[in-house]
Amino acid sequence: MKANEIRSMSVEELQSKLVDLKKDLFMLRMQHATNHLDNPTKISATRRDIARVLTVLSEKKN
Repeated sequence: MKANEIRSMSVEELQSKLVDLKKDLFMLRMQHATNHLDNPTKISATRRDIARVLTVLSEKKN
């Protein structure tokens, strides 16, 4: 997910996207723990997306 895409979203969309990303991260961690995760780089990519969303949310709140 690109930063430009995230900046074009509204605050409500960003908050719902953040919830979805956190659920995805939880599922990826569970799959990794049970050795069912095919691509472990998805975990770091999801963490980066969460950080991007949080950054844009804090920018929009100010």
